[in-house]
Amino acid sequence: MRVLVVEDEPVLADAIARGLRREAMAVDVVHDGESALERIAVNRYDVVVLDRDLPGVHGDDVCRKVTGSLDPAAPRILMLTASGGVDDRVDGLTLGADDYLPKPFAFTELVARVRALARRSRPALPPVIMRRGVTVDSARRVAARDGHFLRLTNKELAVLEVLLAADGAVVSAEELLERAWDEHADPFTNAVRVTMVKLRRKLGNPPLVETVAGAGYRIS
Repeated sequence: MRVLVVEDEPVLADAIARGLRREAMAVDVVHDGESALERIAVNRYDVVVLDRDLPGVHGDDVCRKVTGSLDPAAPRILMLTASGGVDDRVDGLTLGADDYLPKPFAFTELVARVRALARRSRPALPPVIMRRGVTVDSARRVAARDGHFLRLTNKELAVLEVLLAADGAVVSAEELLERAWDEHADPFTNAVRVTMVKLRRKLGNPPLVETVAGAGYRIS
């Protein structure tokens, strides 16, 4: 899952990003509306955590442009604001935001709302994915194979979730970088290959992840 955090308070933005990364999410951070629109134009996000009161391009305008694009792959928007009144919540939702969370908020609630919106950003997947004897519970960050717990890092868990969600379709290394890493990932890195080697070892036998020459990886 990939998330863009748009928040003009750097301390809060970094705190949200750190917390979401601990939940095995790939997170990019910007501090103004113009930068947010630039990132959304070039990257595929599942969810945008959007502060409403942004300098320059206001959060309302960012929301309007994203939701008005009619792009079926447009990210879901969770709007944050210090104004928690009913009228403010209605205004935010009327602009096209998918959900609305007043500040201050409990981080556990933020995570739950982000995960719920991410499930709506693509063809519906259950909270717990099960394929070929492998189970991934993203909310609890737990994975198992044939009932045996797998000790996976956050990155390994994120890669496994993408592969299972593809349901046998080939997933390229580029797509894995886009879905499980953030914008700082070097496109020429061997991070995907190294992570895949470790993931395969932890998944054990019989081998589950197949390399498709020149194309990527899939659950065989």
